Amino acid sequence: MPERRDGRHAVAGGRPLSPPPRTGTAGRRRGTNLDGVPDRPARLLVVVPSPTDPPARLGEWLRAAGLELDVRCVREGDELPADLTGHDGLLVMGGPQSSLDDDETSPELVGVRHLLAQALAADLPALGVCLGAQLLALAGGGRVRVGVEGPEVGATLVAKRDAADADPLFRPLPLSPDVVQWHHDEICELPPGAVLLASSPMYPYQAFRVGRHGYALQFHVETTPEMVRAWADSDAVGVAASPYDPAEHEARAAAAADDLAEVWAPFAERFADLVRSAHGASA
Repeated sequence: MPERRDGRHAVAGGRPLSPPPRTGTAGRRRGTNLDGVPDRPARLLVVVPSPTDPPARLGEWLRAAGLELDVRCVREGDELPADLTGHDGLLVMGGPQSSLDDDETSPELVGVRHLLAQALAADLPALGVCLGAQLLALAGGGRVRVGVEGPEVGATLVAKRDAADADPLFRPLPLSPDVVQWHHDEICELPPGAVLLASSPMYPYQAFRVGRHGYALQFHVETTPEMVRAWADSDAVGVAASPYDPAEHEARAAAAADDLAEVWAPFAERFADLVRSAHGASA
């Protein structure tokens, strides 16, 4: 989604409520395991820095994969938890803010930074998208700056790197998967020990992994054509840096929508597998 100088995105929230437990014939409450410990679906904390970049289709794919999403829209007043207790993974979306913002400029990002640092320290499944990827890079010890080549916007392709063939989430992807770009800042240095998974001709650090379970995507996979049109309409600088007008950006996003879903819905399922594994390990 667009970044601070791009005119970022946002989202809507709404947290799913678990149905009340029912009593089974064996006297055990439905919703508990044989030891009487509460049983619940694997739960993913979804942080939405701006309503312009909701989880959208990515959220749909993750729910279809069986995850419970706890969505927190921080610009709309939702509070973040102090830690990740009760959650099995973390997803941070994009927004018009910059990861370079100080705490006074974007106070809503303070808690996001803390949660990303906790997830990386615990090697809990984490996924950062656009702004979320840049915040994850910083939390892991990497560096971000204003993009030296200017904004990178619109539907395009990225290229897998060799290390992707050994990565459980990236290995099944095609060599050059479809994505949507919308950012003005760039990740210019990966965190120590990070594994580079994808690049673009304009900016090399498009996707990477920190530890075993921390993933960052500089690009977007969650987009709808309507979201892309809204970003283009609000980002004159980004659009001017591209060869397309807002209507053309919308049309290109629509043309890529099926290919995005074909590639990234299974990716979301594989990430959901990581979250479920973390849930099982903590049970």
